[in-house]
Amino acid sequence: MVTFSFIDRLTINNQMTTRNKTARLAGFLYLLLILFGIFNLMIVPSKLIVWNDAPTTITNLTNSLWLFKLGITAGIITFLSFLALVLVLYKLLQSVNKNQAMVMLVLVVVSIPISFVNMLNKFSVLTLLENPSYLSGYSSVDTQNQIMLQLNYFYNGVQISEIFWGLWLFPFGYLVYKSGFLPKLLGIFLMAGCFGYLIDFFGGLLIDSYSEYTIANIISIPGTIGEFGICLWLLIFGTNKIKR
Repeated sequence: MVTFSFIDRLTINNQMTTRNKTARLAGFLYLLLILFGIFNLMIVPSKLIVWNDAPTTITNLTNSLWLFKLGITAGIITFLSFLALVLVLYKLLQSVNKNQAMVMLVLVVVSIPISFVNMLNKFSVLTLLENPSYLSGYSSVDTQNQIMLQLNYFYNGVQISEIFWGLWLFPFGYLVYKSGFLPKLLGIFLMAGCFGYLIDFFGGLLIDSYSEYTIANIISIPGTIGEFGICLWLLIFGTNKIKR
């Protein structure tokens, strides 16, 4: 009986070690997702795109085409990291509730092709910038409008993807909350983040000047706390609770 007890403890310890490694891998992938996502969707556009000034935008893109290409590369890494992340999270959390873990997995997997197809709009911009002969019969204003239209198409596609970026957070947050080895509070923030994404999307779609309302500036805060929090927790603590 003592022997079996020792074997049981050894098995449990091995399982916990494996689970911790899986959790830290998930944290690393989440960090890649966040860093490359910020670079692709925030830093690069802030350097290159001026939405109400097409000539300046075209000049920025032409002079910093390498940065635009880096943004495309970062976007591809982001989506691949997202896919790898959800597969690792599924492995980590399926024992909590397999049905919810499968819902989480499906929502992310569905979003990946949408995101990749949407990247074609950026490649269209790249084609027009590197091969101006395609628009040789058009005026400079028409060329600028065509490039700005493709950029608008891309960010419209991002908004569609954001629906899934929000939806997957609810089953993920639920699994974190129910896991027993991850902080419940982060699970609550993640579930709230789901509604934040959805409110932000439908608010921007249905309400004029939505961005000027206070709610537009605060609705994403719970999700941001949840995602940054769970990323760092997984990376630093794994599935170990802090000793009090």
